[in-house]
Amino acid sequence: MHPSRSLVPAAALGLSAVLGLTACSSGQSGSSADSVGKVTGKISLTYLQKQGDQQYFIDEAAGAKAKAAQLGVDLKVVNLGTDANRAVGEAQAAIAQKTNGLIAVLPDPSVGPQVVQSARDAKIALLTSDDQVCATGPDPAGCAHQDLLPRVGFSGDQMGQQVGQKAAALFKSSGWDPSDTRIISAWQQDVTVCSDRVKAADEQFAADGTRVQVIDVPTDNTPTGAQDKVAATLTANPGVKHWIIWGCNDENVQGGVTAMQNAGISPDNIIGVGLGAYLACKDWAAGKPSGMKAALFINGKDVGALAVQTMYDKLRNGTDFPPETFAPTTMVDASNWQSSGMTCT
Repeated sequence: MHPSRSLVPAAALGLSAVLGLTACSSGQSGSSADSVGKVTGKISLTYLQKQGDQQYFIDEAAGAKAKAAQLGVDLKVVNLGTDANRAVGEAQAAIAQKTNGLIAVLPDPSVGPQVVQSARDAKIALLTSDDQVCATGPDPAGCAHQDLLPRVGFSGDQMGQQVGQKAAALFKSSGWDPSDTRIISAWQQDVTVCSDRVKAADEQFAADGTRVQVIDVPTDNTPTGAQDKVAATLTANPGVKHWIIWGCNDENVQGGVTAMQNAGISPDNIIGVGLGAYLACKDWAAGKPSGMKAALFINGKDVGALAVQTMYDKLRNGTDFPPETFAPTTMVDASNWQSSGMTCT
């Protein structure tokens, strides 16, 4: 579910000089974009976001709003929460209100075809950010490349590789015995980009020459959901002394680390490598010992801004959507997160 992708430089998208972006060379994806004409007047956009109260998506919305203000675009951001049905209704409402373009992070990819059909029928440009969406079926993992919608975000493979590499380096320096160490890989298993991330982490860790048993833990990608599932996993594995944990996002890792520490496992016996850093940094800022040893910093503001710029370029200039456009990432820890430029709120 995480094939190696051949990347080529992306077309200039306004932010490309800053972000060093790349695009996938699989060809134009199936969206309504091909039938959309240029907009000569004021451009209005609607950004539909899942989990809009999560820090990453709060940052993404802020980046989108700042870019929209810079470009003179009217932007409405809608928090869908985790309600997949609401995504369909809000997309139709935005179309009825004459929005020129939709940018979407859907709570569930299964409603993707409905949203795509609504946009196509109305000849509205549709772009996804963060998660993949298939135009012809509910599961992006089984979708033909040409039917995946254009996406702005991060490369799941590349992020997972960085997480796995960091976890392997921390494990090697720990001196732990692989026989009494376990890895927890935690993620919402019906989200394709999550599967890409954790499987790439698994492979990279193994490629670095160390074999440690991996326990896959299905979660809902929230801290409390991960905490509950990891707590049950700890109970089922009483003989394990040392734990490594990674996941789709900071929520999975932070929830897992909390479960471990609540179970009396010392932070010295935990290697957590987050993905996002927006929760990891809270532990580091507090200056207390934590099992969260490192995290990959992904900047939601960059993705939100880039999504708005990409949509603007399509509507104003007729610039084709690249199939995928990626923003950069940085591995941080307690010693360097502040100097990396990230903020912790």
